[in-house]
Amino acid sequence: MKTARLLLFCSTLFFGLAIFNACQQDVNPSTGETEFYLPTPYEFPDMDYFPRNLNIPSDNPMTVEGVKLGRYLFYDGRLSGRTHPDSLMSCSSCHNQEKGFDFAPVEADQVYPKGLPSATYPEGKQTSHTGMALVNLVYNHKGYLWNGFVHEDNELLGSSSYQVPADSSFHYQNIESLVWMSIAAPHEMNGSIEQTVKTIAGIDSYKPMFRDAFGSEEVNIDRISKAIAQFVRSIVSYRSKFHQYMREEAELTALETRGMELFFSEEGDCFHCHGGSVLMTTNLFYNNAKDKSFFDSKDRFAITADVKDKGAYRAPSLINAAVRSPYMHDGRYTSLDEVIDFYSDGLVDTQNAHPLMKQVKRGGVRLNKDDKVALKAFVLSLTDYDLLSDPQYSRPEDLRDGSKSN
Repeated sequence: MKTARLLLFCSTLFFGLAIFNACQQDVNPSTGETEFYLPTPYEFPDMDYFPRNLNIPSDNPMTVEGVKLGRYLFYDGRLSGRTHPDSLMSCSSCHNQEKGFDFAPVEADQVYPKGLPSATYPEGKQTSHTGMALVNLVYNHKGYLWNGFVHEDNELLGSSSYQVPADSSFHYQNIESLVWMSIAAPHEMNGSIEQTVKTIAGIDSYKPMFRDAFGSEEVNIDRISKAIAQFVRSIVSYRSKFHQYMREEAELTALETRGMELFFSEEGDCFHCHGGSVLMTTNLFYNNAKDKSFFDSKDRFAITADVKDKGAYRAPSLINAAVRSPYMHDGRYTSLDEVIDFYSDGLVDTQNAHPLMKQVKRGGVRLNKDDKVALKAFVLSLTDYDLLSDPQYSRPEDLRDGSKSN
């Protein structure tokens, strides 16, 4: 009997401690009342064929409140730390939902690769590479950016020209790092972390959102980075016609089916880098035989120091590729037709070409006109039109910016 009572007491105590830890108390400075912090766990859609191993740091669990806050910050031009209407800049300034959260459209007379998009940047600084789509990043464990510089095993721990936040988990290791790096980078928002924190902390409408997401109204760069990272991780694409086909919810046309057969065969030779899963990328790095010589100081070789990685870059996902022009790390191609022509007839044979570029000796896979049309039709079936207009990923209708009162 004593043993049973002891077990009951211990189990009750354990349960009570668990509830206490989940419901942390905080005093609302506006009302003086004690409030409980109990965030709502965020649930991803249950999607067949998608990876189950999610890249979510243990110190930044996904919550509904965190994703909401991150969405507002993602679209708020004051994230740059500036409030003048002509100088506002946010994550969405470059990552446009209608383009699959890839780079926003550039001016028609922009020439590649002589100059990457610069018109939207405060001081006209040019980017090293084109942007990468912020879609399905929660499934990526291979690092971020074209060369994989930001990686969860990164040991740089602050060796940078940027001011690194105190939290070691933000040292170039995950999406959280990309947030503060984007704020500070001269070729992106060209702001300062201190000014961003001060600006966001001074906006009354954010105070309850920070409290709901993190338990108090405190604003710091760690929380800003974590919230935006949560929103970015929530952006998942799984509703394209191809994905529906995989779930037996739609049928591909005869032309799309022929294109899929080419894509996943040695004849088309696309699947080695862009297959392996419904993500349409391995997230690995390849020299895809674009050039004869290599001078980019930010290719994969800059990270690994392995000579085989000269001219190598991440294979981007082909989901929503139809709306993500320009293509390649330097934006040299502006249409899918140009990309298909390159892989068909334009490969450059060098010792650095990746071994999976199996047709490099003959200049490409040599597709005929009909096969090129079929392959393009399949790539078009990877367009997730629902994602491109889904309100849960769009700019909040009630978001105010620096041109209006808070």
